[in-house]
Amino acid sequence: MRLTQALLSSALTALAIAATTDTLNATTTSGGGSDATSGSAEPYKLQTPPLDTDWTSKVGRNPWPEHPRPQLRREKWLNLNGIWTYRAASGGDDVNHPPSGSTLDREVLIPSCIESGLSGLQELGVTHFWLATTFQVPRDWGNQTVLINFEAVDYEATVFINGQKAGFHRGGYFRFTIDATKYLKPGGNNTLLVFVFDPTDEPGYVIPIGKQTRSPSHIFYRSCSGIWQTVWLESTPQNRITQLDVAADHQGNVNVLVHSYSSPPSQVHIAVIDKNGQTIGESDGTSDTPFNFTVSSPDLWSPSNPNLYNITVTMGRDKVSSYTGFRTISTGMVDGIKRPLLNGEFIFMFGTLDQGYWPDGLHLPPSVEAMTYDLKVLKNLGMNMVRKHVKVEPDLFYHACDTLGLLVIQDMPSLTADSSRLPNPEQQAEFERQLQIMIQEHKSYTSIVTWTIFNEGWGQLRNPPYPEGSLVDVVRKIDPTRLVNANSGWYDHGFGDYSDNHHYANPQCGTPFYSLASPPYDKSRIGLQGEFGGIGHNVSIEHLWNVQQAIDTINQTYEINENLEAYNYRGRVLLREFREQVEMYACSGGVWTQTSDVEGEVNGLLTYDRRVIRPDIAQWQVDIKSLFDAAQARSGPVNATM
Repeated sequence: MRLTQALLSSALTALAIAATTDTLNATTTSGGGSDATSGSAEPYKLQTPPLDTDWTSKVGRNPWPEHPRPQLRREKWLNLNGIWTYRAASGGDDVNHPPSGSTLDREVLIPSCIESGLSGLQELGVTHFWLATTFQVPRDWGNQTVLINFEAVDYEATVFINGQKAGFHRGGYFRFTIDATKYLKPGGNNTLLVFVFDPTDEPGYVIPIGKQTRSPSHIFYRSCSGIWQTVWLESTPQNRITQLDVAADHQGNVNVLVHSYSSPPSQVHIAVIDKNGQTIGESDGTSDTPFNFTVSSPDLWSPSNPNLYNITVTMGRDKVSSYTGFRTISTGMVDGIKRPLLNGEFIFMFGTLDQGYWPDGLHLPPSVEAMTYDLKVLKNLGMNMVRKHVKVEPDLFYHACDTLGLLVIQDMPSLTADSSRLPNPEQQAEFERQLQIMIQEHKSYTSIVTWTIFNEGWGQLRNPPYPEGSLVDVVRKIDPTRLVNANSGWYDHGFGDYSDNHHYANPQCGTPFYSLASPPYDKSRIGLQGEFGGIGHNVSIEHLWNVQQAIDTINQTYEINENLEAYNYRGRVLLREFREQVEMYACSGGVWTQTSDVEGEVNGLLTYDRRVIRPDIAQWQVDIKSLFDAAQARSGPVNATM
């Protein structure tokens, strides 16, 4: 069945994201980056990518205007996205010789991967480079502290403000903030320079990269370098809230930790507000110390009822807005089988392996609308989960999952999959540091229910003491409220909450049979089909990533069906077999490969350009519902163990 986005739109309308938190409608002054550079730079021009989407031409010069942090929002902020300038550098020593001007050689769209068509550059193989813009601080911000926030720069960023080195950050998936106040020119133009170093998987470097590579090879894709998420200014008091951790469970218990910039600790006030604007719970506490309070009979969050509550937190002169959902994820024995529990009941999880790649933007979707389109397709098919595969998305992705009602299994971006390049102690320590950052930054998102540490052994040390043993403890110490998948697929040594099987095309979920490299089902843990399906269907060139290397690898797809009739027949066969395993064995969930095609992979529910959806929607809705019906028939009294 071939459907375009237009034909599907009516079915998806009911799934539009509700404005429960009005996070995406924050007041801002825009244009900080869009008109910041001028002069002799080569003008920005959208490059023709190997494949585009319906959103490519709509991005324009003002990308991602939304407030980027829905769980820590202030009223006064300035988006610096837009047109910056770019210059390639000759090597790492160039960081010691920053350009003297504010305009570099070529205009570039920020945020973007410089390897993408949307960037206006589409440069490959550049390891060191400069990015520049200018900005003015709004006059009505007065004498407040001014922060520059970078949501993600891949991989290392050295930041200069008005010629002075102001900060450094390492890690391509995580945010960082620089206090710019002392570097600024009052009432004038300020120059912002960023020196980027990104080796990806070059020899000698073993860093968290997920599926990025300088040498694409079927399931490993074109890399992303540079400022690929939003850059923005923020006005705050000197003593400010730096992070807000909120965990709200299904019994109405709320645990709060308000992180502050200054010491000694300050008094804080938190209020929980329903969709009618009524305060349903509030409490006072002290910054940098956890405290608890209770909300009576909250409306619980679940995939079928993704109810969220707004939050306001006040600390002195600082006030932030956030949100949360009340839910508990745990484990328990149901009829003698270890199961995942949501709000005290067995929750069967079924969704896709979600790579999060786009032909026009690579790591970054062209817009929030494009990003949420994928999620709405999954929800419309009847899925309740998405496995975010060895990649971290912008915070607005997790906000969309919170509001749509999609459980998230969040993977840590892996080290290189090359087993001859396992990490040395320094590289292993850096992997652990970034794993901790991923959890710290995302542990308040309601939809995230599981952290995955390793995938198929990529970057995983093979010999005892097995690294995942201590890493599971590290994860649980940071976040005891969620489940941990120590090893998705291979090299499982019994740690974590899941016994996770990968097998293509047919599943082996919680069954008394298995195939290497996946281990036998472990009855002491949750049976999960971490990957299966992967059936493919080739399409005409207008829907393919038009790079010969990728086209040459299409036949490496796990299974190729000649037409959509065969594709949908095979989908029905595999989902029927999966349903039978739910009925007969200890299967608690599964991850279908995959949301969309990526480069040479043609096994997505959607083509890479998102213009064709392969499943017969009515058929797949029936078959997916049968999975949940089978799981419901296996429900019963719970003996909770976590």
